[in-house]
Amino acid sequence: MTEVKTPEPKQLKRTVGFPGAVLLGLGSILGTGAFVGLALAVGISGAMTPYALLLAGLLAGCNALSSAQLAAAHPVSGGTYAYGYRFLSPAAGFTAGTCFMLAKSASAAAAGLGLAIYLFPQFNTNIVAAYLIIGITALVALGLRRANVVNTVLVIITVSALIWLAVAGLFSPASAPSIERKISSPDFLQATALLFVAFTGYGRIATLGEEVNNPRSTIPKAIIATIFISTALYFVVLLSGLNVLGVDGIEKAALAKYAPLQMVAETLGHSPLTLTISIAAATAMAGVALNLLLGLSRVLLAMGRQGDAPKVFAKLSAKSEPLIAVWGVGIAIALIAAFGGLKLVWSFSAFTVLVYYAITNLCALRLAPADRLCPRVISWLGLIGCAGLALFVDLSVIFAGTALIVVALGLRFVSIHK
Repeated sequence: MTEVKTPEPKQLKRTVGFPGAVLLGLGSILGTGAFVGLALAVGISGAMTPYALLLAGLLAGCNALSSAQLAAAHPVSGGTYAYGYRFLSPAAGFTAGTCFMLAKSASAAAAGLGLAIYLFPQFNTNIVAAYLIIGITALVALGLRRANVVNTVLVIITVSALIWLAVAGLFSPASAPSIERKISSPDFLQATALLFVAFTGYGRIATLGEEVNNPRSTIPKAIIATIFISTALYFVVLLSGLNVLGVDGIEKAALAKYAPLQMVAETLGHSPLTLTISIAAATAMAGVALNLLLGLSRVLLAMGRQGDAPKVFAKLSAKSEPLIAVWGVGIAIALIAAFGGLKLVWSFSAFTVLVYYAITNLCALRLAPADRLCPRVISWLGLIGCAGLALFVDLSVIFAGTALIVVALGLRFVSIHK
């Protein structure tokens, strides 16, 4: 009797090289982190924020190295969702996938809301954001190559504007000294946790494991380059803002209807720079939403293949594109944007992302010696850092995030044991 072999699932096309991978990472990072996240952190940790930023960048670097090792050793779509399954357990992989979907869906919705505020502040922000997300979803559905071209343009605009602002701000006369206030250790660590979110876009590179050329070489290099570039850019932009507005000015700007960096440009009295920052803020939000849609759809694709999501999301189009997963994610994000608000979204994303990367580091610790690209201590530092910082976000967020993860695991258990 002839054995019938199960056909292998169709694979995604490898179309992304090193420059494209770095640009995809930067496109995921340089958005709400630069235009909103830095100011939120200043409101918590004041003049200590530059140190919190460096600590967050160091932790991101440890996680990046863990992610790079895993992506090189196991270059498939899905990121830590796939790594958890392979190196830990199905439950760990599912938990990572759930955390990724929760965190990044909220972040993408926040990016859509931010984009709506900058482009159409006179209209209902939630409704406009939902329509914008649907429009970006349609762009992603056209294919990775076209979306990658758009991403490149958005990243160039954003980076150029931030460098211009940083140079202008650093060389301007310093603002009046801010009122000093004592910063507690919990406040400092909470700010670090929130700033960590501003770096997590590099994980987008790992989720494209099936689409990157020469993944063992390209993925680690692209992830590390992305972390270095974004850390340097954040740092000079933060110092520029503190020099121009001071701690008090940035805290007030964070409560205004526009991004704090726009207020920095206005304070400098440079009209072309103000306009450029406004445009860059909008393009950055669009870039973040676009890249998050790409990453989320690939994780949903992997979960569909594994059976942790409906099998329909595992289907690829005739052109090897995960269209059903793309539209499923896009519609979900649009609904969050339509009915949700920005309050606590950043903290919720911080908690779930920290849990996600704690699992990433656990996976990296299980790698065989031949697959390791750096010492195990790097992954241990990443694990301890992520687990520790997750405890310093708002308690209500910890409870809500934990509850959603437990519910998801419960539903999975029931589904498996039917």
